[in-house]
Order: sequence, then C-alpha cells, then structure tokens
Amino acid sequence: MGHGPAVKLGKDNASGFKTKLGIKMFIAYTIVYAIFVIINTTNPKVMEATVMGQTAAVIWGFGLIGLALIMAVIYNHLCTKAEEKMNS
Repeated sequence: MGHGPAVKLGKDNASGFKTKLGIKMFIAYTIVYAIFVIINTTNPKVMEATVMGQTAAVIWGFGLIGLALIMAVIYNHLCTKAEEKMNS
C-alpha cells in the first residue's frame, strides 16, 4: 500500500519562467566551467600557482562547487517567488 502525492498537483503557471531561468543559469555556469577547463588545457602551470595557501586549481574547484550552491539557492528563491505570484 502507498499514499498519494504530498501536495495537490496542478498546472504550474511559473514553469516557463523557471525553465528560462534554469537555462540561463546553466549557460552561466557552463561558461565559468569552460574557462576553468580552457585554462587547464592551454596553460596548466597557471593552476599550480599558490593562492591563499592552496593551488589555484583547488581554489577554482571549491569556487565552482560554491558557485553551484549559490546558484541553486538563488534559483530556488526566484522560482518560489514566481510560483507564489503566478499560481495564486
């Protein structure tokens, strides 16, 4: 035995906004990640430089993870506001 959905499902009037926002954020993250990859492939010595006691590669790596987390929080916040506005 199971149970039904936890929330009532219906039409999401904010889906277009959420889709466009997600694509824009994906492209922005992809550009930052592509820069990281290009630097690593064309001039890997740059990533060996020491920054704040760590190599630039480690700083970039944690920066990419941090950027993804920040973007996720921003996406969630903006989508929640759009859902509240468009679905009420």
